[in-house]
Amino acid sequence: MSETTALVTGAARRIGREIAVSLAREGVNVLIHYRSSDEEAAELREKLLELGVEATVLQADLKEKSDLSALIPEATKKAGSIDYLVNNAAVFPRGDLEKLEFEELIDNIRINSWAPFYLTRDFVESYDRGKVVNLLDTRVAGYDWDHAGYYFSKVLLARMTKMMAVKFAPDFAVNGVAPGLITPPEGLDEKYLEERIDRVLLKKHGSESSVARAVVYLLRSNFVTGQILYVDGGRNLLHELEG
Repeated sequence: MSETTALVTGAARRIGREIAVSLAREGVNVLIHYRSSDEEAAELREKLLELGVEATVLQADLKEKSDLSALIPEATKKAGSIDYLVNNAAVFPRGDLEKLEFEELIDNIRINSWAPFYLTRDFVESYDRGKVVNLLDTRVAGYDWDHAGYYFSKVLLARMTKMMAVKFAPDFAVNGVAPGLITPPEGLDEKYLEERIDRVLLKKHGSESSVARAVVYLLRSNFVTGQILYVDGGRNLLHELEG
């Protein structure tokens, strides 16, 4: 069995699931964190076991202080040690700037900013070395008028990523991956993606596997930290032109 282990938050579905599978194909043991997708998490565990690595499921509601504070210790108890932390879990509620309420903003920050920061800090305090990848969003290079609370929380996480890279060096590398047009929001199909490819320089949408490969690259690299890798077909360059 592999001696390298990754904790992936929000791993049961969508991009998180693909990251977990890609890591397993690299021979990395995976701790599968989930909040409520217990069936999907169990199915993923079976798939990872078939790929020849160790896989363990961990349930935690990251908005709950007790669950958040227990996640790294519980992961350590289950796996023995953790080498990689992938902060993927997020919420993506609609909400425009004009109607944004304080409580709504805090709900976004609690999951999308504070949880990754807290887990990274706990990870650093628990181990001598390691690597962290935070999942961001191409929107951090521009604006998102329809998901204001989400947007603010991801911009905050982007700045946290840079600061943590500085603070936790040289023993910990902290980077970010910012996906663009990859998967449609919950409840929508591929038509959502096709209608938006004109906003992408490469005139196509990406795949979950392209994001996962970027995460694996950053985790395997020994000479990259404090970077945000945009996996968005060049979308971030257009944000600057649109203002």
